[in-house]
Amino acid sequence: MTFEAIHNYYEHLVFRKIAEAAAVEDANFLEDVACVALNHLPPRYVRQSIDLLFYMSSDEYAEMLRRVDEAVENAIAFVQAHRKRQGKG
Repeated sequence: MTFEAIHNYYEHLVFRKIAEAAAVEDANFLEDVACVALNHLPPRYVRQSIDLLFYMSSDEYAEMLRRVDEAVENAIAFVQAHRKRQGKG
C-alpha cells in the first residue's frame, strides 16, 4: 500500500502564492513563510487536485484563494519581523 498521491491541496496554492508575492530568493525565508502560512490554514487532503475542484463551487474556491492570500501575507510579515528581532534581516 502506498500513500504517495495524498497531499494537502493548500500546499500547491501556498507555494504558488509565495512564488508570486515574495521579492526575495532566500530559500530559508521562503520555506519559513510556507510553514507559517500552512499552519494557519486548515488541511484539505486529496489524492488528486481535480477531485477537490470538481466538488467545489467557484465561491468556495475563491474563498480558499482569499485565505491563502491572507495567510501568505501574514506569514511574510511574521517571518520578516522575527528575523529583524533576531538581527537576521
